[in-house]
Amino acid sequence: MLIVLVNPLTAWLSLASWVGYGIIYTVFLKRATSQNIVIGGLFGAAPPLFGWTAVTNSLDTGGLILVLIIFAWTPPHFWALAIDRKEEYQKVDVPMLPVTHGVEYTSLLILVYTIIMMLPSVLPYFIGMSNLIYLASALALGAGFLYWSLVLLRGKNRLAPMKTFRYSIVYLMLLFIALLVDHYAMPVQV
Repeated sequence: MLIVLVNPLTAWLSLASWVGYGIIYTVFLKRATSQNIVIGGLFGAAPPLFGWTAVTNSLDTGGLILVLIIFAWTPPHFWALAIDRKEEYQKVDVPMLPVTHGVEYTSLLILVYTIIMMLPSVLPYFIGMSNLIYLASALALGAGFLYWSLVLLRGKNRLAPMKTFRYSIVYLMLLFIALLVDHYAMPVQV
């Protein structure tokens, strides 16, 4: 359907992502390594690129940045949940990072990946894809994520894993809403 109704590029990218996530990640890698979320994150981050290529019929920097934002967001998002559900992952023998390396190490990597995630989140502004509304939103939302990552790392709040996980969902939703609001409120002049 994508080949006929949209364009071949979107169809092939979608097929590649489906094979990558549905077969390579789910069947082989999910239970093979504690870095499963990082690897699977690339395939899971691809849908914005499909939307981009559906409209433009090309691979462009803007679409790739959207993938990069979600790819960098995936580890701190899922590892926070994995800390909260550590015992469940142990029972089903899925080598999530908190199971294989412990909660403290995972919390440290959540902080590191949160900092990494903040970098591509501001790229839309620096390539001229967005304006100040988006930049301010990305920085404020990133600061909130950084706050929860630090709370989690301190290890003194037993609710921090789920609060970090929940914030990560709100973060991504609001980040993309900010991109839309910025686009319609302050169109980029080309």
